[in-house]
Amino acid sequence: MPLTELAVLDRGFVKLVDHMGSDLSVVNAARVSFGKRKEAFDEADGKLISYLAEHDHTSPFRHTALTFHVKAPIFVFRQWMKHKVASEFNEVSGRYVEFPEDEFYVPEVFRRQAKVNKQGSEGQVDVEAGDQAHALFLETCRNAVVQYKKLISLGVCREQARCVLPLGLYSEVYWTVSLQAAAHFIRLRTDGHAQWEIQQYAHAVRRMVEELFPHSLKALLENVQP
Repeated sequence: MPLTELAVLDRGFVKLVDHMGSDLSVVNAARVSFGKRKEAFDEADGKLISYLAEHDHTSPFRHTALTFHVKAPIFVFRQWMKHKVASEFNEVSGRYVEFPEDEFYVPEVFRRQAKVNKQGSEGQVDVEAGDQAHALFLETCRNAVVQYKKLISLGVCREQARCVLPLGLYSEVYWTVSLQAAAHFIRLRTDGHAQWEIQQYAHAVRRMVEELFPHSLKALLENVQP
């Protein structure tokens, strides 16, 4: 049985909901050019997959799909949803449902602003600053949720009340993606320049994808450039 669920961060997860195809699907999509099809995957197919990726013949990799159910902080999804090609997203709507309490991300450690990678982070703040940051973080998030609930109780519509909620609030998304697009996401978001939080999700996605498409994912990550 393939890996179907992994916990990520303090309250998040990645679940494999569905998938279509296998490494064999990729080689059969390629071999249809010659009117051929195989029923079992063998060593020659592995070599063909490597050849396809190495020479940028990527269309056969797009005859596959994976659907994930993901729970992540909103700021993670805002980065994730930049991956638009061969990706479809459907998200929980704050217009339709009321957000629950205590569903926000709280970092275990607080990092320093990086000096070289200006948009990134490095190391950790000192212990005293970390304790203060943790308390301030919790207070701010909890207060935002309290005010959100108060607005709802006053009769304010959900679509306006949600505006006070923090970017660390957890949301849930269905994400359907081709194998090639999944590999592109994994390559970029497991890179050390990506934010640590989304790296954790990308590693979870990678573990699930490589169980289903081990030869194809390896070839795409090694050969196809962003």
